Amino acid sequence: MSASNEFVGEARAVSRHAPRSHSFGWAGVASWFGGVAGLLVLAVLWEAAPRVGLLDAKFFPALSAVLAKLAVIGATSEFWGFVASTVRTWMLGLVIATGSGVVMGLVIGLTPGARKYTHSTIEFLRPIPSVALIPGVILLFGSRYQSGVVLITYAAFWQVLLQMLYGLNDIDSVARDTARSFRFSRAAYVRHVAWPTLLPFLFTGVRLAAAMALVLAVTAEMVIGSQGVGRGIMVAQASNAAAEAYAYVLVAGLMGVAINIAARALERRLLRWHPSVRNAGGAR
Repeated sequence: MSASNEFVGEARAVSRHAPRSHSFGWAGVASWFGGVAGLLVLAVLWEAAPRVGLLDAKFFPALSAVLAKLAVIGATSEFWGFVASTVRTWMLGLVIATGSGVVMGLVIGLTPGARKYTHSTIEFLRPIPSVALIPGVILLFGSRYQSGVVLITYAAFWQVLLQMLYGLNDIDSVARDTARSFRFSRAAYVRHVAWPTLLPFLFTGVRLAAAMALVLAVTAEMVIGSQGVGRGIMVAQASNAAAEAYAYVLVAGLMGVAINIAARALERRLLRWHPSVRNAGGAR
């Protein structure tokens, strides 16, 4: 057996014999009901505020009116075309940002001296808001969906890149020295030492980037005028159709909730071997 296989085999053996908690408590159920209760309170307030006169129903319709309007527009092909366009822009921007963030993170983090020479450049570019790029992307791509993809890629890239660099900083020094002693190749080091440590950081970065990507996708559609949920909001607002505008806002919020739930479920499934996920499961 080669040295690298011995190292990996020992790590797997330790992971196999690590104590696991299979207990299930009521804390998770209480937390779930707490979240649902918060949504119910918000729904009641939304319904009651315009009905009792706290807010003008002409500009802030009751939730029941918004849901009724959502049912109407939900039966149209235009509505689903808007949703599909937003999902396409969101997904393309997120995939490009994640791929480029992972590659650049590995290159910068594993190349001696690279982090020192790129630190100032990263700190200069990262705070620039992506909306400041809107005039430039309009000149390049007009009102097409590619404009939103560029904005999403720029903003989400930094989330993934920084989490990759944090993960590389968090690699255990003993594991690093052991890999060096066994003379791991660069590919073996990334696969067996760096990647298991990086994955939790990467998922955190992707989850943050996914939420940011949706915000920017809707924002780009509202400002630039490309097809999507954001355009639906602006068209409804220009037509003084408040209920329809809030229906599209509600759809955007539901899309954000769905993205967050899916990201967390994927993280729990793919990282079920990681101590942080196992401990979280035991705590519930």
